[in-house]
Amino acid sequence: MADTKVYQASTTAPVNIAVVKYWGKRDPKLNLPTNSSLSVTLSQSDLRTHTTAACSSTFGPEDTLLLNSSPQDVSGARTQACFRELRTLRSALEASNASLPKLASLPLRIVSENNFPTAAGLASSAAGFAALVRAIANLYELPSSPTELSRIARQGSGSACRSLFGGYVAWEMGANEDGSDSVAVEVAPASHWPTMRALILVVSAEKKGVSSTSGMQITVATSELSKHRFAVVVPKHMEAMKKAIQEKDFETFGKVTMVESNSFHATCLDTFPPIFYMNDVSKAAIRAVEDINTRAGKIIAAYTFDAGPNAVIYYEEENTDAVAGAVKGVLGELDGWEGKEVKVQDTKAIDAKAVQALKDGVSRVILTSVGEGPIRTQDSLISTIGEPIRK
Repeated sequence: MADTKVYQASTTAPVNIAVVKYWGKRDPKLNLPTNSSLSVTLSQSDLRTHTTAACSSTFGPEDTLLLNSSPQDVSGARTQACFRELRTLRSALEASNASLPKLASLPLRIVSENNFPTAAGLASSAAGFAALVRAIANLYELPSSPTELSRIARQGSGSACRSLFGGYVAWEMGANEDGSDSVAVEVAPASHWPTMRALILVVSAEKKGVSSTSGMQITVATSELSKHRFAVVVPKHMEAMKKAIQEKDFETFGKVTMVESNSFHATCLDTFPPIFYMNDVSKAAIRAVEDINTRAGKIIAAYTFDAGPNAVIYYEEENTDAVAGAVKGVLGELDGWEGKEVKVQDTKAIDAKAVQALKDGVSRVILTSVGEGPIRTQDSLISTIGEPIRK
């Protein structure tokens, strides 16, 4: 008798925001980076992807993926690479143990939901592919470690490999041509430095003009500055950042974070034609952080920008009022402050033009902290008969 059971497993996975940036591929097919990178994993209570992976002989012949209730194309090389690698690992398990159900050959049905805007420069693909790989690995009951799975997730979205861990995570670029050593490793767990906080200023929830993938290719092809960045700047920043995290030294962490963000965006400007991910609102956020630090007499806040205009401002819990409170003085009307204990500070220290640009250009704020890696959950997005459940 044919096995008609619906097998399934669910997970949530976090967003990570890099403090040493990945920008450029040495092998686009395998998503191998031109440089190592390092990130902070953010709390899933604020930003997460929730994914259920299921398989059954009763599903149609094709693999399917539903994201935020809309069907996604899974025929692309990146998604297919993830499916293929995970099925290969499951097939090996089945070959070694005849009593295991033959799941590797069954069609996959994946349902995924983000609790934040997709493609708004909030690292949605990182959380998405990390959740996809982790959920299928759970479904297949693979014994693989997060670092082993990171090699697979990397092929879906480079930064996704870092979202397989909580805390502070390095993606080592590796040297092998097959990418076997281009993997993510934990630098320190969230519990090592739990007081790290992040304030995200959502400048635009629209899709960005130049995608990261094409932006990276143009930069690698045309920017002279990027060659110096890959060879000299990033290795130096990686060492300094690892040491700062181990020593919980926020001033060094903050300085390297800001210099690193500037260096990355400088290579985008040095690209031909130039790429502008930051805008006037982004520049106002930089000015505000500089003014907050000037008032404190030391670095207590650090900005960083990915491939988009959103500002991520890192600070330590003890400086919540001095940093987040100063921003709340400017943007207190916006959504995102509810349920967070932040005392409003006067905005006298912040440049008046910057204040106006932030008021005009920021649509919402997200307050969050360093958090854990993927978490297995019984909360399923697919019913026992294999139908998507609307949350």
